[in-house]
Amino acid sequence: MRIARAGMTGSKSRIQVSRTGISTAVIPAALSRAPLNEILIGDCLAELARLPAASIDIVFADPPYNLQLEGALSRPDQSKVDAVDDDWDKFASFSVYDAFTRDWLSAVRRVMKPNATLFVIGSYHNIFRVGSVLQDLGYWILNDLIWRKANPMPNFRGRRFTNAHETLIWASRDAAAKAYTFHYEALKAGNEDCQVRSDWYFPICTGGERLKDADGRKTHPTQKPEALLARILLAASNPGDTVLDPFFGSGTTGAVAKSLGRNFIGIERDPVYAKAARARIDAVTPLPAGAVSTAPAKRSEPRVAFASVVETGLIKPGAVLTDERRRHKAMVRADGSIALGGVIGSIHKIGALAQGLPACNGWAFWNFESRGGLESIDALRSTIRAGMRHAAE
Repeated sequence: MRIARAGMTGSKSRIQVSRTGISTAVIPAALSRAPLNEILIGDCLAELARLPAASIDIVFADPPYNLQLEGALSRPDQSKVDAVDDDWDKFASFSVYDAFTRDWLSAVRRVMKPNATLFVIGSYHNIFRVGSVLQDLGYWILNDLIWRKANPMPNFRGRRFTNAHETLIWASRDAAAKAYTFHYEALKAGNEDCQVRSDWYFPICTGGERLKDADGRKTHPTQKPEALLARILLAASNPGDTVLDPFFGSGTTGAVAKSLGRNFIGIERDPVYAKAARARIDAVTPLPAGAVSTAPAKRSEPRVAFASVVETGLIKPGAVLTDERRRHKAMVRADGSIALGGVIGSIHKIGALAQGLPACNGWAFWNFESRGGLESIDALRSTIRAGMRHAAE
């Protein structure tokens, strides 16, 4: 970073800050292995250059937003708002900010594994510029996500809408990354069996979670809530994975990673922030392994044909399958197909035909009579899979 004084306002000088990248002459020696669960204190470009290539599973980046504040911000009662006016958020021009963004995103992309993904958060001040650079560099955008704030700061001047959200971009390293981690079923199970939407509702960081210094002031002005990072890591990483945060700040990423059984690498150039983050993380007790272990995704489990259910005797030929409301009835045939009236086909094809739909998941649609009433045929498939896992042990 280069800092230059330019102009005078009263007795105070105005600071212009521009980031121009870092010379290779000052980059420390490269590390042979990733420094897990450490906070690297220094310029993010220099420290990223030291990390081994293809060593990171997931990235969360909360870069400077370039808020472009002009003067102090006051409430109607003339009290001053504790806004972000730190030097690290000031850039001489949009082109300087774009160059800075291009540099750090390029450096991050080098250390990402082929199927790693990146979450980057921002506001309207910067996120559109970040998204453009992401695409220029070859990243592939998977989603844009909205963090809708339960308790946003009001617009004190009354000249704009209340800025009540921030935007996250979720991107893979490139379009060829098809095996990236996404725990669709686990997220759905925790959301009343509904797909998790791209708008997330969390309060901003307040109360006991907010780090404060000895004088009661916020340690870091833009501390993110742990709930936000928890959703990100639970959605797109596995226990034991390594998450990189190149703008570590108050250490929310590290605290949540430790709690959820992930490793972290944090980069932070401010030693005051780094010290506070280290103390915060050291105080975290990891959750029990059973509370954070990844539930197997259905698509990753071994394929089981309905014929196997019949062949193993879990359901007999001649048994009758029905939907939950008992509107449709189909007979199980000895070859694993089912018959509805005069039509014979798979559990999926006949299920779709019964409903007049183009497709159907027969495992979810069809049920059989048991002593306790109707039971899904998917329970029979689960029994076979359990036997397969036991045989493999």
